Amino acid sequence: MGGNSMLLSASGGGWGCCLTRVLCFSKSNPKTPKPFFSLLRKSPIASMSYHNELAAAKKAASLAARLCQKVQKAILQSDVQSKSDKSPVTVADYGSQAVVSFVLERELPSESFSLVAEEDSGDLRKEETQETLHRITKLVNDTLASEGTYSATSLSAEDVLAAIDSGKSEGGPRGRHWVLDPIDGTKGFLRGDQYAIALALLDEGKVVLGVLACPNLSLVPIGGHDLPYSHDKLGCLFFAQVGAGTDVQSLDGSPPIKVHVSDIDNPEEASFFESFEAAHSLHDLSSSIAKKLGVKAPPVRIDSQAKYGALSRGDGAIYLRFPHKGYREKIWDHAAGSIVVTEAGGVVTDATGNPLDFSKGRYLDLDTGIIVTNAKLMPLLLKAVRESLNERASSL
Repeated sequence: MGGNSMLLSASGGGWGCCLTRVLCFSKSNPKTPKPFFSLLRKSPIASMSYHNELAAAKKAASLAARLCQKVQKAILQSDVQSKSDKSPVTVADYGSQAVVSFVLERELPSESFSLVAEEDSGDLRKEETQETLHRITKLVNDTLASEGTYSATSLSAEDVLAAIDSGKSEGGPRGRHWVLDPIDGTKGFLRGDQYAIALALLDEGKVVLGVLACPNLSLVPIGGHDLPYSHDKLGCLFFAQVGAGTDVQSLDGSPPIKVHVSDIDNPEEASFFESFEAAHSLHDLSSSIAKKLGVKAPPVRIDSQAKYGALSRGDGAIYLRFPHKGYREKIWDHAAGSIVVTEAGGVVTDATGNPLDFSKGRYLDLDTGIIVTNAKLMPLLLKAVRESLNERASSL
């Protein structure tokens, strides 16, 4: 790594660029840094408008959130979360995916439709699951009817199965592909805690827009700073488009507000997010990294990509994710979150500082883990990550 700047990613998914220097120098005067964000906005993808696609994505994610809220409320009322039968979650997963697929195809009829998503209809086509399919079909129709535009729509069970199976695309580096996690944070959903409907659009392998619907995330930031919302107001919709920044509004449609990641440059003042479930990330490794940085605050553990949303508005300064050996990250677990953070001024990389590559199909091929922070903290964070990983490797 030469020169005066460390090679960092603005997230390969976030700005339609590959590995990019945080400081970019002009040829005419190599000592004068050119504004990083102005360079990004001149890229071909950054200059494109995805206004219609973003409007459709917001509508789809908001309606899917409405369906999930209805299912989660029933789960909590019947205390199903303590049972081994996870069928209500399956109902919400399938229903959410069907709603998003239907809305995107209906709102963007002129575009060829490709969706990379988590669910398929295989299990729902079995004889013993016909009652579940009936419940999902009713949930989907009730949800669509609650939105005036689709009040005359009535989907058959076969229509719902087809909508779910729209998510079988493999994605890749060519063309446009929607990427969906219909419920990110299943265990949080069951507990009545955080979960997200995460929807993003890939264009030629780059994430160009993302929407995070977080029904249980307070509109008041975790740190309680200056957004004009009441403290008991739940339900956030984060959305970002390449070159246009990141906004948040309430799920019921309050005026959007621009957000920005924390500008903290002293790691001792930083707080960090990690997965709620120890099975999802190596908490001991995160603890070692935090200790090396001198972070004093305990970690904030939140399910789902709601972490990306919270970090985009400065609730914390760092997000660390180090899955257990053998786990392959799926693109739907990070595509929407990555652009929500990068368009809010943050940086998203793998553990070696390389950009996340969403162009290789349904999985992310990356080195060890994912780290998210602001540009000021990233050099120190990368150093702490490298040292902690080396120590861990030598002890095994």
